[in-house]
Amino acid sequence: MALKLLSNVSRPGCSLLSVCLQTSPLSQSVLRSQNAFHTSSLCSKVEGWLDQNDWVYPPLKPGEERRPAWVCHVRENIKYSPKKMWYVACLVRGMSVDEAIKQLSFVPLKGAHIAKEVIEEAQDLAVQEHNVEYKSNLWVAESFVGKGHIIKGIRKHARMRFGVVHYRYCHYFVRLVEGPP
Repeated sequence: MALKLLSNVSRPGCSLLSVCLQTSPLSQSVLRSQNAFHTSSLCSKVEGWLDQNDWVYPPLKPGEERRPAWVCHVRENIKYSPKKMWYVACLVRGMSVDEAIKQLSFVPLKGAHIAKEVIEEAQDLAVQEHNVEYKSNLWVAESFVGKGHIIKGIRKHARMRFGVVHYRYCHYFVRLVEGPP
């Protein structure tokens, strides 16, 4: 280790302190925490959910039951709290698509309007790209919410005090499956 440090110090513009900080695992974790590294950067990406639409299964053997068609859809970075959206996502789970759209049209929440739009988009996608014959012959197999960006802001209080405000974003995932629920 000492030999490595000495060889790095001999380079121009490289100090002993910077070399120690680069090689020590403890100092790297301290630098990462001071770098304003936040999990919201990890939550901003939705990977893998829409890839399920491209899965190809092997041909069915004679006598096997037909696999129902299904479609996955997502809306990313919705300016709505994931905790509030969770209630809406739980409401439509297990319902037929027509019943879910009817129920969501009577819920006076912003999240219900968004979920209704996403389900209608998924329904159209199933008919156009996934060979579903009747758009009303679908049901909501999965409906859940993922955490998105969290942007921090400042709110002024009295006597020159400040509070931190969290502006939360979420991702809404839905899977529709062909057939009765």
